[in-house]
Amino acid sequence: MIRAAKGGLFGRVLDAYVGWKFRSAFRGLWVRGVLPGGEDARLVYVNHSNWWDGFVLHQVGRVAGWDTYCVMEEQNLERYRFLARMGAFSIRRGEWASSLETLRYAGQLLSKPRAAVCIFPEGELRPFGVLPLRLERGVELLARVGKVECLPLAIRYTFFEHERPDVLVEVGTPHPAGALARFQSELESAVRRLTEVTSLEGFTRVVSGGRGVAERWDAVRGRAPSA
Repeated sequence: MIRAAKGGLFGRVLDAYVGWKFRSAFRGLWVRGVLPGGEDARLVYVNHSNWWDGFVLHQVGRVAGWDTYCVMEEQNLERYRFLARMGAFSIRRGEWASSLETLRYAGQLLSKPRAAVCIFPEGELRPFGVLPLRLERGVELLARVGKVECLPLAIRYTFFEHERPDVLVEVGTPHPAGALARFQSELESAVRRLTEVTSLEGFTRVVSGGRGVAERWDAVRGRAPSA
């Protein structure tokens, strides 16, 4: 297994680069709900609809003050090993020995203050809003091993009245470890709420990205930008 290797000069440079890359690609990161902070560790489970999802979690973790880690397919992490510097660690799906090793390692991470271990329980990319979600049991097992608070997050990428896309994050209701059905219900509820969103009302922008042509033109004319 490939373990996370956060820190060091390269890790700090990579953090800065990812932040710049995110801001250059999106208009902003918007959150609805309260991102829990404090010293407690937590398991964060998220729908998986886009290549950007891991980098979005990186930004969310920085905003929330988490020490963020993320489970990743070993063949992909082997290919992009530098992601271990951002907290990625590997699993080989379908191999019980690998899954057990990853569970033990994730449990160790969850014993650290402020740790947030993130997992995509669908195990694959699926279009946003397609329900029911197909969750694998890894999230249930990891929650039982870690014995920490479980937090559902839903992510959606969308265009409103601007040139650049916005990233929306819906914060679900934290809950203790439980049966897989509980995880499915909580995550589907968060996804449904995001599916119904037609404006940014009720969201807070936590990361500002690049401005489009229209917003630059408004700035030249002295007009206040729209949300």
